[in-house]
Amino acid sequence: MADPSTYRPAPGTIPDAPGVYRFHDAEGRVIYVGKAKSLRSRLSNYFADLSGLHPRTRRMVTTATGVRWTVVGTEVEALQLEYSWIKQYDPRFNVRYRDDKSYPVLAVTLHEEYPRLHVYRGPRRKGVRYFGPYAHAWAIRETLDLLLRVFPARTCSNGVFKRHSQIGRPCLLGYIGKCSAPCVGRVSAEQHRSIVDDFCDFLSGRTDTLMRKLEREMQEASAELEFERAARLRDDLEALRRAMEKQAVVLGDGTDADVIAFAEDELAAAVQVFHVRGGRVRGQRGWVIDKVEETGTAALTAQFLSQFYGEQAALADQADAGGTPVPREVLVPQLPDDSEALAQWLSDLRGSKVDLRVPQRGDKRTLMETVERNAKEAFQQYKLRRAGDITARSAALQELQEALGLDSAPLRIECVDVSHVQGSDVVASLVVFEDGVPRKSEYRRFSVREGAEGGDVGSIDEVVRRRFARYLKETAERDAEDARGDSTEDAEPAAPDTGTTPDTGTTPDTGAAPGPAAASGAAGEPGDPASAIDPETGRPRKFAYPPNLLVIDGGAPQANAAADALAELGITDVAVIGLAKRLEEVWLPAEPDPVILGRTSEALYLLQRVRDEAHRFAISYHRKKRSKRLSASALDEVPGLGEARKAKLLKHFGSVRKLKQAGVEDIMAVPGFGRRTAESVHAALAGAAGASGGETGTEGESQ
Repeated sequence: MADPSTYRPAPGTIPDAPGVYRFHDAEGRVIYVGKAKSLRSRLSNYFADLSGLHPRTRRMVTTATGVRWTVVGTEVEALQLEYSWIKQYDPRFNVRYRDDKSYPVLAVTLHEEYPRLHVYRGPRRKGVRYFGPYAHAWAIRETLDLLLRVFPARTCSNGVFKRHSQIGRPCLLGYIGKCSAPCVGRVSAEQHRSIVDDFCDFLSGRTDTLMRKLEREMQEASAELEFERAARLRDDLEALRRAMEKQAVVLGDGTDADVIAFAEDELAAAVQVFHVRGGRVRGQRGWVIDKVEETGTAALTAQFLSQFYGEQAALADQADAGGTPVPREVLVPQLPDDSEALAQWLSDLRGSKVDLRVPQRGDKRTLMETVERNAKEAFQQYKLRRAGDITARSAALQELQEALGLDSAPLRIECVDVSHVQGSDVVASLVVFEDGVPRKSEYRRFSVREGAEGGDVGSIDEVVRRRFARYLKETAERDAEDARGDSTEDAEPAAPDTGTTPDTGTTPDTGAAPGPAAASGAAGEPGDPASAIDPETGRPRKFAYPPNLLVIDGGAPQANAAADALAELGITDVAVIGLAKRLEEVWLPAEPDPVILGRTSEALYLLQRVRDEAHRFAISYHRKKRSKRLSASALDEVPGLGEARKAKLLKHFGSVRKLKQAGVEDIMAVPGFGRRTAESVHAALAGAAGASGGETGTEGESQ
């Protein structure tokens, strides 16, 4: 692990100007590319306290061994250079977009003498114009079948076209009027290209002009008593209307726009794009993104726009078949910080002004909500596909058994994670996965006590000791109950002891208040067998089962600490590993080298899910605990506010969160609170909320 301070540039040497920077590793490979309005300000953020960085950003800066930068004149130039370098170096830590499916398009081979219409998947080719993408290939074929009546262009392959040219007889489509049969000379090359050009104009959104033209020709044919021709034009108009109905009418003003929305969590995000041309949805695409650093929606939007439209412009230049990859409007959920530069760059790609904005009301806002729903659905499906695939889960457990040398597959996995802010408010979480699926009813959380003084290693040692000491105690109690049950099998059941045990009156091991929530630790169905039920409380025992595999969020020191704690307790049948974030290395206790799992292996994905779930659970508890502490300390500073009046406030508003949202007049409604006291309480809570919000991004976790 590299220490970022060893390669940190002196602050005075970093220019305060727009530019693009590159982090590289020991071999000189570029691992991350970024742009900044001010290089000095942006790069300084990467060399802050490591505990305050997002885990993946921390992994990036500890993997890198150096950073270089290039100064440019404007933010637009920075966008262009960033896109070029990402394409050139393919950095491992940059956001990567993966299609959640292979989308078909409708291709028109304009480079051929007799252009062909066909469904296509694959890389873009020069001289070919593409329409779409579409969600399904059958949708293209169905629409194409309707349009061939009006635009009878060639759809056959080159081999079929050549064979019918040789035999002098058209194919079936030529006989039924869905092909103009250029293979046998029914139309010239110029006439066939004119048909194809009209087809491209129709799919490009210029539908009204064509519809009016056909209606005019139909009226003229009828006036000239050419009723057969008029009937054919009438049928053509009906076919065009049916083809247009298959594309949802969303806007009536001929809008030319791309509508973009995101669904995200801390680790990944899904992107959905609706391509609206001529007021109709002409195509839809989706991606799944692995987040590399802590990235908000605005930053994701900037990254997506630069990569997506840069790629589309490159494909358009390569195809050289006309059309522009950028619409007149790009509608996004949030404007990026450099929205003006992005809009200028998009305008340069299009050759005319592009409006980059957030829709606020009306039909465009409604369409944005539809795209957001699609993004959420796609994101949920992506997570369910990987988490719910029984075959993948079985393969992951089998891989873990083989890679770690276990006697059997780890059907029960527990993971411990520690969270704190610079050593204060230290908490820990313990999550449980059975058969590769979260078992939330058995999640536990801990307030770390003495172990906090020893840092992450000391905290891990304390949590492991407390968790397995409780397991040994409950095992002994269960064995004693079984022995008593065997000796008094025919006796009358004894009345339960009504005295409160130390662990049911309060739950110091979990740091939670007594009650059902403390017993479960999180939402979920208990599902524990009778042997795991406490006969005195009727609730599941807290630590009834040992895991097959204990995962520690950290490297070799944390794994060794957990193994030592288990050894001192006499537990030898629980395997222990540490999962280090820097390179996702798996550390075994007392081993000098880590186990490296394949980057795409199901085993590594399962371990990452377990670790990330433990991190999420620890962070949520840490934030809750810190918020209570800050709020309580803020109320303590209000003059003349004793315990009784604090209790009145909480009873009146129901919670500290609702009290923070209350105004001065609301607080004055509580009996015994005048304006001066109410203003003091409001000011104190407002200050506490600001302090809490300012520290949200500084939460640390075990390494």
